Amino acid sequence: MEGIGFFALIIGAIFVNNVVLSQFLGICPFLGVSKDVKSSLGMGAAVLFVMLLATLVTYLLYVYVLEPLGLQYLQTIAYILVIAGLVQMVEIILKKIAPSLYQALGVFLPLITTNCAVLGVAINVIQKHMTLGQSIIYATGIAIGFTLALVIFAGLREQMELTGTPKGMRGVPIALVTAGILAMAFMGFNGLVPLP
Repeated sequence: MEGIGFFALIIGAIFVNNVVLSQFLGICPFLGVSKDVKSSLGMGAAVLFVMLLATLVTYLLYVYVLEPLGLQYLQTIAYILVIAGLVQMVEIILKKIAPSLYQALGVFLPLITTNCAVLGVAINVIQKHMTLGQSIIYATGIAIGFTLALVIFAGLREQMELTGTPKGMRGVPIALVTAGILAMAFMGFNGLVPLP
């Protein structure tokens, strides 16, 4: 990971390694929350916040607890518990400190607990031997890429509601076809920057 710069890392995370469209992580919220752009932006903001916090905490947990004690095999279980706990803690804190932000995020915070993109990023930074700084940049890029894909897809779905989609293709079928075409469009970014 020494040879790749921060700019290449963030551009690669947003476009080349888009967590939804090339790694197929976070498909559940991608299909479920992408019915309108406003909801997509809310989900994207919540994912950015939780992904950054979860990556920071899980990285420190791995480097300072699991690895020194030889407990690397507990990585996935520990990460799942940490992510679930962080989401609950953030939800409680936001409810007390910033009720308006808590209301704005609404159902998005609990949905993040089951978003496998958060867990995938936490595992990827360890597997790719990233430093703490690279991990934070990578998590930021992945969250921005997730939000970008979600907002583009939501815009396309809103537009499709206004067009005459054939009856047999309405709803999930046309959404899946559109997601596939969007994934192929993002494949055009391959080779833009070296992959981490």
